[in-house]
Amino acid sequence: MAEEPGHDDSIDELTSAIAHSRERVTRDLRGLHYELDFAGKLRRSFREQTASWLTAAAAVGALIAFAPMRKKKIYINAKSGEKKKKRLVETGFALGALKIAASLVRPVITEIVKSRVIGSGGQSRSSSK
Repeated sequence: MAEEPGHDDSIDELTSAIAHSRERVTRDLRGLHYELDFAGKLRRSFREQTASWLTAAAAVGALIAFAPMRKKKIYINAKSGEKKKKRLVETGFALGALKIAASLVRPVITEIVKSRVIGSGGQSRSSSK
């Protein structure tokens, strides 16, 4: 780099300025580290104010324990209840009709299966003789 006119600082002055700026940056970083050390701050606070922390913890625990005691109100739309009830009744009627139809058709299906089994069994006996 070329030197600019008017900058006739000696090397000792420059090195002392650099050392001073390094110290300042180091001090600022230590301060930042101290400010961002939340775990350390929490530990120190608990050591210094133990009674306050225990009282606060007991209060939060009591709030959590007694909060569910409130009753929650649930609002139901009457129209949606009627639709569900109507659908349930329709499903009940359909299942009842299906059961009646199955009980009426069951003997017919049983006879058809029986005649086919006996019929095919009788043919195999006569063909083997």
